[in-house]
Amino acid sequence: MSAPDVGVDVVVVAYGSPDALAEALLSLGDASPVVVVDNSSSPATAAVARSAGARYVDPGTNLGFAAAVNVAIEKLPDAPRDVLLLNPDARIEPDQLAQLHRELLAHPDVACVAPAQHLPGSASASRARWPWHTPAGAWAEAVGLSRRRLESSRYFLGGAVLLLRRTALVDVGPFDERFFLYSEDEDWQRRAVERGWHVRFCPGVSAEHAAGGTETDTTRLRLRLHAGIERYVRKWHGPWGWALYRSGTLFGLALRLLVQRGPRRASTARLARLYLTGPDRAARRAGVVPPG
Repeated sequence: MSAPDVGVDVVVVAYGSPDALAEALLSLGDASPVVVVDNSSSPATAAVARSAGARYVDPGTNLGFAAAVNVAIEKLPDAPRDVLLLNPDARIEPDQLAQLHRELLAHPDVACVAPAQHLPGSASASRARWPWHTPAGAWAEAVGLSRRRLESSRYFLGGAVLLLRRTALVDVGPFDERFFLYSEDEDWQRRAVERGWHVRFCPGVSAEHAAGGTETDTTRLRLRLHAGIERYVRKWHGPWGWALYRSGTLFGLALRLLVQRGPRRASTARLARLYLTGPDRAARRAGVVPPG
């Protein structure tokens, strides 16, 4: 006998882009209650959230993603409802959300599920899962084994459209607020796996994700992304693990610099300089992440 449908609450962490938020909320319909935490304290975002019937929370400062999710979960009613994390630049239709929830309910040992994702208005896939960040993985990718890692059954799910089991949230605990933006989803899932849970990708369910649609500054995005990776690797593999990860990444970047030309080579060179400096240090100096 299948588990009863306990319902879904939706959490959206917003930062600017009220038009994108409006589309995300419209796609949901009115089947699930929504909490919007607005890290930009924007009157336009507040108006969009309230007009859609969502609960609006203004923390008064940019908390980052992990802390904002924790604030939203604290605002949810104390009921056994599962929790969908939805980016403002993502869309999932009610029937697809219901199907995703059925997938979660059908596998009691699964902490979270994510659908296949595609770019808006396109059949082009938008990444929904990644191999875990490990020192060995960095070296594997450096020597050309990235495809094998992508095809591995060991992965974590991106947080753009991520349905969390409420009992797993209680068991694993809140998101680690040392992660400002990026890697907090991987860290939570790693903690879940350590406690015996599994994660599950659901290719039969579909959602849209613009992939970075709410961040137009690619320099800030890159700094935050790789700072998050550094904090994650240091947390789970220690300083020596980070040294191995960093050296593997730099080795792979050096090989790419030997063969690339033009804009791609320039982009690779910027990433190599970032890893020589240290991504977390560079991001803190630029003021795009707080101290860890």
